Amino acid sequence: MARAATTSDVFNAIAEPQRRQILVLLRAGDRPVTELAQELGMTQPRASKHLRVLREVGLVRDRKAGKQRLYGLDARGLRPVHEWTGGFERFWNETFDRLDAYVQDLKQARQEGSN
Repeated sequence: MARAATTSDVFNAIAEPQRRQILVLLRAGDRPVTELAQELGMTQPRASKHLRVLREVGLVRDRKAGKQRLYGLDARGLRPVHEWTGGFERFWNETFDRLDAYVQDLKQARQEGSN
């Protein structure tokens, strides 16, 4: 599969690990770019570049607060990811059902062996 040349959708935007780290940090609340950059050990311009991509796909919002610009998580942008991963729910439920049946069989065999 060819890799998309753009970061214009949420899947491409969150494919970059440092962007995912930014989203995790923003779960705790709005923060200025300087704090994000410091916590992630990256330069401010690099953090700003990641924030711009996240803002363009609707995962991050920003607002002015005094002399600072604060960035915050907009989790509504994760809806396409949530809907896509939800398609695998049936697979995981069936896998857990098979695992549960296996464990029950083991317990039954152990009880029959001890009697």
